[in-house]
Amino acid sequence: MKTPRGKGPVAAKAPATEIPELRPGQSVELLKELHILTRDGRLNQDSRRKLKQVSHLFQFIEPLLEEFSAQGHAPLLADHGAGKSYLGFILYDLYFKALGRGHIYGIETRADLVEKSRALADRLGFGRMSFLNLSVAESTDAAELPDRIDIVTALHACDTATDDAIAFGLQKQARAMVIVPCCQAEVASFLRSGKALQLARTPLAELWRHPLHTRELGSQITNVLRCLYLEASGYQVTVTELVGWEHSMKNELIIARYTGQKKRSAAQRLVAILEEFGLLEALGTRFPVEQKAAVGAEPA
Repeated sequence: MKTPRGKGPVAAKAPATEIPELRPGQSVELLKELHILTRDGRLNQDSRRKLKQVSHLFQFIEPLLEEFSAQGHAPLLADHGAGKSYLGFILYDLYFKALGRGHIYGIETRADLVEKSRALADRLGFGRMSFLNLSVAESTDAAELPDRIDIVTALHACDTATDDAIAFGLQKQARAMVIVPCCQAEVASFLRSGKALQLARTPLAELWRHPLHTRELGSQITNVLRCLYLEASGYQVTVTELVGWEHSMKNELIIARYTGQKKRSAAQRLVAILEEFGLLEALGTRFPVEQKAAVGAEPA
């Protein structure tokens, strides 16, 4: 191998078949179509981050699909804020294609991305994929979607779109939700405007005195409220990291599986947090637990 003057040896680029992020049998041509791989099968740093996030998410979704597709069931999955549908296409390629049944619905507000995804699905022969030009909120009552969905996913659905995805999952009686929230700015804006009045003169106000802390605390409170709401609605909730923080700062993964056991203690704590931070009037309709029953209810 030639060595440029004044520089060390140049490392050879690994062919696509040797890229460790690829799973056995994964379609290289699909990844090229998605522009995750270059035309000569290479992977740049930005694409590596995207592929790593989607691959890790697939590892959490695959066991759910296997469970729900047992005994001949055709699993239905709705992907909210689908964007370029990286997740949907990779799920189809790695699981739905071989399964031979089931359907993926990609929901996205940008019409140009929806059209590109439709064209790519047609070109690849991915016949059990549909792409809808709708907001998450609009999709709840859309005639193009079935009454029930097995799995709801939302990878980096911005701000309140994550809450809309959860509301969609509840409406569709989802058996599982796999959600990576993003850009939760709403609660931070209430903290900045002094809505947490009863805490404003206490040392706890230091938690949001600096703008960076306000943003982070707002994000933390929002996700805690979401988890409590899911538990109060009959879901068992697990919170973990999606990938290492070096790949994405929006890294919190919420996995909710329906058990039917609604936790009264979760509803009680949800209302208490809303009241403590002065958010009940603003967000009470977003997290509509039985508030009168929740306050003073015995822990489940």
